Amino acid sequence: MYEPFNPPTRLLLGSGPSNADPRVLRAMSAPLIGQFDPEFTRLMDRVMALSRLTFRTENRRSFPVSGSSRSGLEAVMASLIEDGNRVVVGNFGRFGDLFCEIGRRCGATVESVDVEWGRIVEPDAIRASLRRQPAKLVAIVHADTSTGILQPLEEIARVCREYDALLVVDAVLSLGGCEVSADAWGLDACVAGLQKCLGGPSGMAPLTYNERVEAALRRRRGSPRTNYLDLLQLQDYWGPDRLNHHTAPTSMVYALHEALRIVEDEGLEAGWARHRRVNDALVAGLEAMGLELFGDRRHKAPMITLVRVPANVGEAAVRRQLLDEHGIEIMAAFGPLLGSVWRIGLMGYNARPENVLRLLAALEHVLAANGFDPPPRAGVRAAAAHLEARPRELQAAPR
Repeated sequence: MYEPFNPPTRLLLGSGPSNADPRVLRAMSAPLIGQFDPEFTRLMDRVMALSRLTFRTENRRSFPVSGSSRSGLEAVMASLIEDGNRVVVGNFGRFGDLFCEIGRRCGATVESVDVEWGRIVEPDAIRASLRRQPAKLVAIVHADTSTGILQPLEEIARVCREYDALLVVDAVLSLGGCEVSADAWGLDACVAGLQKCLGGPSGMAPLTYNERVEAALRRRRGSPRTNYLDLLQLQDYWGPDRLNHHTAPTSMVYALHEALRIVEDEGLEAGWARHRRVNDALVAGLEAMGLELFGDRRHKAPMITLVRVPANVGEAAVRRQLLDEHGIEIMAAFGPLLGSVWRIGLMGYNARPENVLRLLAALEHVLAANGFDPPPRAGVRAAAAHLEARPRELQAAPR
């Protein structure tokens, strides 16, 4: 007989997933109803309305793909790209590499506009690529967990309009944690995930796209090489006729609905401020401990922090001890940063003052046991001072 699985309690402070909000977990335990039940179709309408609010858009096509955040990215790319299309990727981290891979698998000729990890892609670099040769679309990540960098988008969107290219944005990390204004910024398609700043489990990929994208979908010469991720079929499923496409993961729709309600309850701007202030407190604490951050501070994402591993300290040993002795998970790095930085995320429900203080206290203990001695309680004191200076801005979403 197999025994029941009883997972340990962890504080997930890595690059995602983060701990789900208790309200979301309660919503997921609600009774199942059929996907064409009138109550469920009304719930779908509310999910679309809340998605528009969160993406700050009036796009009619604002709905989730049933699957992880990557399913949303692949749905947009696979539905837009035809064999031989040129795609430009603004690439400043691991998830720019992923856009390149998806584009090539969809049959595109991909140009990767690469910059050193820790920096942003400049609009002129995208302009130069489009000037050399037109492209059907430009794909770029808004905030990349592999580098901790937040990429400005407005000027790149203007460049894309100038050269008649669609702009596809990965907002998996950023949505809910900082401003994402799809309409005001001119984003043609924008994809997110539930498991980071929206405070739910992985399993739904909310997205939005405008009429420029829908027109491009209808102009393609043949069907995409995917049924499940075909946006035209998905929009029919989420549209007024509710044409059958797949069986919706009912509990995950409940989860997304409640996560978006939490965003609405708190207020978008209040949620952004909460993420910014707790992350600033974390940074204050880390620096007081004598640790260095990675990346261009002018463009640091306000929900993830990359910390350089001190000399003669074992990167993996510190993570393992944090997990085993304190129940806290932080993440290793990718690619050129592997072994040299830790990635610490404060996202969604986890972007709370008590988590900053708990992590800093545990990290001080673990670093001291691994050959690096921070000034005693310096990190906790610095973070607490930062938090006390901004108490109203740090209130979590209503429960």
